[in-house]
Amino acid sequence: MNSPETKKKIQLLLGVAIVVTAARTGYIFYQRHEDYLAAEKQKRVQNAGYSDPDLYVNPKKLYPYDLQSAKQLTRQPVWVREGYHYAYYPYDPASKRVDFKHETGLLGPIEELHITDVITAMPPGADQQKQVMAVFEKDGKHYAVPIGVEAGDEYKIYSDYIFFVENPRDLYQHWSADVWQAIAQHQVKPGMNELQASFAVGMGAPDPSGDDEEKTVRYPNGGKPLVVVFHNGKASQVTADAQGPGL
Repeated sequence: MNSPETKKKIQLLLGVAIVVTAARTGYIFYQRHEDYLAAEKQKRVQNAGYSDPDLYVNPKKLYPYDLQSAKQLTRQPVWVREGYHYAYYPYDPASKRVDFKHETGLLGPIEELHITDVITAMPPGADQQKQVMAVFEKDGKHYAVPIGVEAGDEYKIYSDYIFFVENPRDLYQHWSADVWQAIAQHQVKPGMNELQASFAVGMGAPDPSGDDEEKTVRYPNGGKPLVVVFHNGKASQVTADAQGPGL
């Protein structure tokens, strides 16, 4: 016959199993719901008859909800969605420590990374809120980039907004070879749209304007700032930004 202490342990284990199962079930329903919404959005775009093929692209998402599910990022290469936006830091795999005091740089536009691990780390002065960090190797050294936060066993992970998990060249294979060559050379050329420009030179910030047809966007471009004027969604003028990054 089981003792009262044994019964309590069994009840505790059953309770934990129920919670874990419920969390996984909830995640599955959430993922299916998100996939359904994405499919419905694509149907609306198709039914509306948009001529821009970029609107038909639906990048895959992983929907990570905790540390274990975030490790899906290690199963394939990832590509940075918005260059010169996300800072990364030195990482010591032996001690599993992130050197938050020494920012190494910013991830580049459409930079390909091979993530080897996903960990949590406590930055200085974080008040018990840990950072979820994606670990990767670059030029023979190890680094980590924040992809979310963890506080009180609750996670908020934003990797779906930080990385593509499919090769952007496959997602946007309808772009011309000239466009992809300009992107590879980190150049914005007349005729490119805003998404193509961001793939080439990273994050940009638009100037305030009430003009629907013309838009001016400033790109820090890794220390080589550019100003791009878009007319009806296409780059019409590209110049160096004498004012500097200013972002």
